[in-house]
Amino acid sequence: MKNLFTKLFLFAAFCVAFSGMTACGTANTPKNTVAESSANTIDTATKTETKESNFPPVPTALYQAAIKDLEGNTYKLEDKKGKVVLVNLWATWCGPCIAEMPHLKEMQEKYQANGFEVIGLNTGDNDTGEAEPVDKIKAFVGQKGLNYPIGYADEKFFGEMVKLTRLAAIPQSFLINRDGKMTGIFKGGGQRVINEMKLAVDKAMSE
Repeated sequence: MKNLFTKLFLFAAFCVAFSGMTACGTANTPKNTVAESSANTIDTATKTETKESNFPPVPTALYQAAIKDLEGNTYKLEDKKGKVVLVNLWATWCGPCIAEMPHLKEMQEKYQANGFEVIGLNTGDNDTGEAEPVDKIKAFVGQKGLNYPIGYADEKFFGEMVKLTRLAAIPQSFLINRDGKMTGIFKGGGQRVINEMKLAVDKAMSE
């Protein structure tokens, strides 16, 4: 009986430890990758460098990828150099993605006048892996009152992100400073990840 109570206690503690981080699997999973649960990635859920000398440049495959916005225009993240940019991968069907949107809106409103931009990249339909229709996304943006630009993360972009984070799920985000260096990677959702994201943005904007 004592062993049973011990096991139940350890199980409860385990559940509490991982309850703060959530993520949605996606059909847009690149070949040769495995969608990981939050429990498997908690050790690297959020990585934020603390010394400027340790900040790595954004991987070229992400920095120079052609990103398409909802109007069909394309741009690259390197075009944003000089700004602090938070790139957020999301989808309309992803609950944890939706839960963090008010915080993304808050950061955009707080810092946009000082050279900050959130970029939300839709990863596609969960059932088919195809891009979500523009009309559907525009309606969603209007419903949620999103105040930051929205575009698409195609399979190649998402694949490069998975290579970096080892998480084939959303939401996940990364922060780029004004010099084009990656200063934070944020995997999964939940209040802990959101809090660390806000701290990293505040720090980047103060530099």
